[in-house]
Amino acid sequence: MIRVTLTAVIVAVVGVLFARALVRNWDALADLDLRPDAWIAGSVLLFASAVVVSGILWGRMVAHLGEIRVGLLESVRVHCLSWLLKYIPGQVGSVANKLAWAGSRNVSRSLTTLSFFYENAFLIIGSIIPPGLILLMLGSVELGEGGVVVVTAASVVPLLLLTSRPILRWGTNHVARRVFKREVPQAYFLGSAQALKYQLQYLVPRVVNGAGAVLIAISMFDVPVSDYIPLACAYIFAGAAGLLAVFVPSGVGVRESVFVLLSVAYLPVEQAIVLALAARLFATLGDGVVAVIYGLLTFTSRKTGVS
Repeated sequence: MIRVTLTAVIVAVVGVLFARALVRNWDALADLDLRPDAWIAGSVLLFASAVVVSGILWGRMVAHLGEIRVGLLESVRVHCLSWLLKYIPGQVGSVANKLAWAGSRNVSRSLTTLSFFYENAFLIIGSIIPPGLILLMLGSVELGEGGVVVVTAASVVPLLLLTSRPILRWGTNHVARRVFKREVPQAYFLGSAQALKYQLQYLVPRVVNGAGAVLIAISMFDVPVSDYIPLACAYIFAGAAGLLAVFVPSGVGVRESVFVLLSVAYLPVEQAIVLALAARLFATLGDGVVAVIYGLLTFTSRKTGVS
């Protein structure tokens, strides 16, 4: 009841705020050219390809930690379905799908759960630290004197915790011993160098997503080249806010609000609103492409007898 209520309240509040902003800026919006073109098509493909890249990275991580073979197409197929299930609040559907796959492949559920944690941690940290620092250095966000230094130092903390196998293993096993009466094998935890490697690799899908947002902006507005990077960073950073809003299906409204807040330094408010809504629309179309990819891979795997 709490989850459903919070979801309804957040979506309703964001909807009202966006509706009021649209009404206030309707005259300016009426003059915009919103027709799809090659830039829009490219953005949809980029949004979908970011999911594919994340699936490949997840499969490699599971294969590495579990010392098992996970096919490239298999990892993409499983990850695509988990991505489509993100519309269930709390990512319950996403993790349940990967756990179900683990059961069918006789893969450790502890390993699969840890891989899900690593994946989301890498995506969130990669969405906050690099773009956040870039936006701070560009002056898009004001944190007072010395803000860049403070935020940079604070950002290192979660990264160090994540890449420290002893600390993460201690925390995980503290819970595992109490709940499951057993420990998680040390081999299921990434070492510091390995975690840093995956963290860097998980920046790739984030950059691809940011590029997709920039293509939409190019299609709709006369955006200077100098604004490409900050707009991409604003979209990536807003994506982290959407991931952290676990009570909201796919971060609906939360991501758009944060993106508008960060992008008004480079776009008029009405254009920032339109770009936020358009990015949501075309990202959803990208999810449609992901669904097609999942369908094709599922059909192929059934024909070849691959689980």
